[in-house]
Amino acid sequence: MGDRSVNRIEDSMTTSRHSDDGRQPVGPSSATLAILTSFLWGGTPVAIKYSQDVLPPIGVAAARFLLAAGFMILWCRVQRVGLGLERGQHRPALICGLLLYVQISLFHLGLHYSSPSHGSLLINTFVLWVAAFEHFITRTDRLNTRRLVGLVASASGVVLVLVTSGNDPQATAAGLDQPSMTGDLLLVGSGFLLAVKIIYTKQAVRVVPPARLILWHDLVGVALFTATSLLLEADQIDLDGFQMAAGLGLLYQGLVVAGFCFAVQSQLLKRHPAARLSVFAFSTPVFGVLIAWAFREAAPSPWLLGAGALVATGIAMVNWKTDSR
Repeated sequence: MGDRSVNRIEDSMTTSRHSDDGRQPVGPSSATLAILTSFLWGGTPVAIKYSQDVLPPIGVAAARFLLAAGFMILWCRVQRVGLGLERGQHRPALICGLLLYVQISLFHLGLHYSSPSHGSLLINTFVLWVAAFEHFITRTDRLNTRRLVGLVASASGVVLVLVTSGNDPQATAAGLDQPSMTGDLLLVGSGFLLAVKIIYTKQAVRVVPPARLILWHDLVGVALFTATSLLLEADQIDLDGFQMAAGLGLLYQGLVVAGFCFAVQSQLLKRHPAARLSVFAFSTPVFGVLIAWAFREAAPSPWLLGAGALVATGIAMVNWKTDSR
């Protein structure tokens, strides 16, 4: 969050129809749950990298969203949301699915060529793209001085991440994940497309119920990921060498993130305004860097820590909105 995610859960947080129904202030228990989901989203790039150790990037995406679609079918049943698309709903569902396909493909390919810490920092810049789009293009949410400073701070962090991309021979020899400029640029592109998808989804949920839309955009994505993987990655799929870590990584992506985090976030949105919950998004890239360090990478350099601080601070400044109530 990928895919917060890293990304699909952020979509639901941003676009849920009932996001303004909850009026309660965020208390300690809700804040703890919000931080927990941010922590779990931060682990998504690491989970993807473990799965990519034995499966090709697009194949991992296919398996990930197959699990996510299975959860969404159950969620729709629990919420008593019909599964079938009605007249006028096919086009937005298809467009969302196509955007998911391109965005997640870039994210998984970017992670394949980069490191999970860079993946976590760069994918979460979607918040900044959304803020810029809503100010300059859709004009639905204006930027003030504080939020503009936040955009500049996070953009500076992204530049610092890109400038410091490059392999460390010692870390590579030790089998640790290493970033590359190619991978990082793919990740930046994925963050940009995630913002585009969120902006479009805000319009699409006026036509399609959010849960049904997420289900069908998952199904479209699964079909496209599967076809692409079979066409381009068939020679890379070797289930004989499948490892437990890769399987746990897939379950984490498909059930913990797409399942548990989605359910928790949905319940929080029923109680609290989305603007108050979105403030916690700054912690996701921070957790992502720390989790990557714990499992897959060498200790983060001072440059990476500085970049992470800039990105996280910028996200917090962009998302923080004064409550007028």
